Amino acid sequence: MNFIRSLEDIGEYALLMRRVLSVPDRMREFVKEFMKGVYTLGVNSIWIVIIISFFIGAVIVLQIALNIDSPLLPRFTVGVVSREIILLEFSSTIMCLILSGKVGSNVASEIGTMRITEQIDALDIMGVNSANYLILPKIASFVAFMPVLVIFSMFMGLFGGYIICMVLGTPSVETYVYGIQAFFRESFIWYSIVKSMLFGFIIASVAAYFGYTAKGGALEVGAASTNSVVINSVLILVTDLLFTQLALG
Repeated sequence: MNFIRSLEDIGEYALLMRRVLSVPDRMREFVKEFMKGVYTLGVNSIWIVIIISFFIGAVIVLQIALNIDSPLLPRFTVGVVSREIILLEFSSTIMCLILSGKVGSNVASEIGTMRITEQIDALDIMGVNSANYLILPKIASFVAFMPVLVIFSMFMGLFGGYIICMVLGTPSVETYVYGIQAFFRESFIWYSIVKSMLFGFIIASVAAYFGYTAKGGALEVGAASTNSVVINSVLILVTDLLFTQLALG
């Protein structure tokens, strides 16, 4: 029964996305909601990205410096390995896992509340494509703002490592900076940005699906929000594996 229900959910999600991914009837309203989504979902997430990225970047450099302590490896290896971890995985995958909790629950609860208070039904009665009107601006705004969040995360992660090197001196700041610059591949940044935009679409669309299909009362809205975070986390990890294999394999 759970397998059948899962297939039904996939089908309902595909049908919902078919309604969502269409040209907006009123472009002015779409732009208005788009800008609102940029602020609500994107700009309001910058602070948590900055704080988490700074401290995780510092911890990554500290852990690598403590564990890579061999005369066979140059000390600038700390900077190289830290850079690759932050650029390839942390600033895209791990950060999106964190944002799935903040942004995903926000989208699911907002749309779910509109569903149980019959606001969505009112839009449907008036002949408005409620799925397109409510969901598309959120998906578009979050996906469009993801590169900004990723760049902030990369910078603050590397900066956190810089500060820990300045404080502890192992390795020295000059050695760490040299390691960051050594063997740098610009394609890794574009890889992370594209991957994060894909994750952004998953987070916003799946959360919107759970909110849009919520039934009952406030308790069911909370359950929909929780389910969206869980499913998003699983989908992000699976997609990360597949995308990495296709892009870098």
